[in-house]
Amino acid sequence: MSILRSGYYDAPEGEDAFGKIVAINKYAAITGLAWSTVDVLTLSKTQGYLPTLGRFAYNTGPLMGMATAFTLTTLAATNARGKDDKINYFLGGFAAGGVFGAWKHNHVAGLCAGLFLGIAGVIKKMSIEQGWEFFPDTPTYQVGGVNIIDNDYTLFAERPKNWTAEKPVEEVPEEPAPSKKRK
Repeated sequence: MSILRSGYYDAPEGEDAFGKIVAINKYAAITGLAWSTVDVLTLSKTQGYLPTLGRFAYNTGPLMGMATAFTLTTLAATNARGKDDKINYFLGGFAAGGVFGAWKHNHVAGLCAGLFLGIAGVIKKMSIEQGWEFFPDTPTYQVGGVNIIDNDYTLFAERPKNWTAEKPVEEVPEEPAPSKKRK
């Protein structure tokens, strides 16, 4: 199995630190690069290669540090406590919040981020234990494209076979209405 295709839950909790760090840092790097692109193009509007690379490093590095802090703290707590439960994920989230506070040079922001990420970690662990998805997959639909003529937008794709028109309804003879005579 390729190291870039590794997942966080491929190995049991408390094992394979390197594989878990790589797995979680993929998402942190993608998020950091995407946010850095938005930052460079719309917020900081850097001029030149070095300032642009500096902004990318400023945004991506701490996010990867937060992911690594979460992974290592969760791994250490699992091994030290000998249990695989929600407290380990809370401690990991709190450690990631500490990295955030150091990045922003604000200990209150780090405390708030630690609480938020710790609670998010507990919810994620609950989703694993109870079998529901924290971020469910959304359905994807193909709209447009080169072969748009091949797409079937009619209702016939949804209907059962051999059903193309309304079937005639059998006519039931009506009973004559009772006549009303005036007295």
